[in-house]
Amino acid sequence: MLFAIIGGGIIGLAVSIMYIFNGRVTGISGIVSGILSLQKTDLNWRMLFTLGLIAGGVLLALFHPESFDSPSKDMSLYDYVLAGLLVGFGTSLGSGCTSGHGVCGISRLSIRSIVATLVFISSGVFSVLVFKLLKGEL
Repeated sequence: MLFAIIGGGIIGLAVSIMYIFNGRVTGISGIVSGILSLQKTDLNWRMLFTLGLIAGGVLLALFHPESFDSPSKDMSLYDYVLAGLLVGFGTSLGSGCTSGHGVCGISRLSIRSIVATLVFISSGVFSVLVFKLLKGEL
């Protein structure tokens, strides 16, 4: 639990630094879409931010591989690609992702972000419930 508190504090600090020094909300989907749009503005910090996220994941995998679940044997590479595309579509449809709405938007008391986060969480709970019912696990 201590690591979760420390991690949450680091995320809060990073988000605050981004907002104070860059005047931007730290939404991962917005940062990555700015890279994919191939616009020259703001490309440097977006690339560095994304590379930092990747480097953090690589370091965690090297030093604490137990932090990652093994890939599901029930899913193929096609399933993972489809899931990734659906997440990308959802973040576009929702005008942001959980990191943007949940961490940054709620902390700014944005009604839109509060509603979006409630929809994200409710949809996740509903999806798990439906799939567990279909598999006969409930």
